[in-house]
Amino acid sequence: MKTIKVVAAIIRNKDRIFATQRGYGAYKDGWEFPGGKVEPGESAEAALKREIQEELDTVIEVGDYLMTVEYDYPEFHLSMACYWASVEKGNLVLKEHEAARWLNHDELDSVDWLPADRLIIEKLKNA
Repeated sequence: MKTIKVVAAIIRNKDRIFATQRGYGAYKDGWEFPGGKVEPGESAEAALKREIQEELDTVIEVGDYLMTVEYDYPEFHLSMACYWASVEKGNLVLKEHEAARWLNHDELDSVDWLPADRLIIEKLKNA
């Protein structure tokens, strides 16, 4: 099975985290943490900064590593490195996503997360 290496930003603002709804592809309408594919020779942190700039027109500060999610979708294996992040400059403009929400701890289950992202939610709920 093909492995896809991606990164995800858990963008925090005080006690809330930023969630986005996919606007394209097989998993359109599912909620996820923003990010994307790691290019060959690119560090996870550099990929995350690039992807957020491309998808949300925002510069982020990549913080501490949170976890790596290993998840088997029917078509591929996803290896997703997740990092805490904060907005350095910009307004989180949705260029590829349908919607976005800032969620506090009690609202984490209020959106329909993609299966791999649910593993991050479980970690956040138990932290």
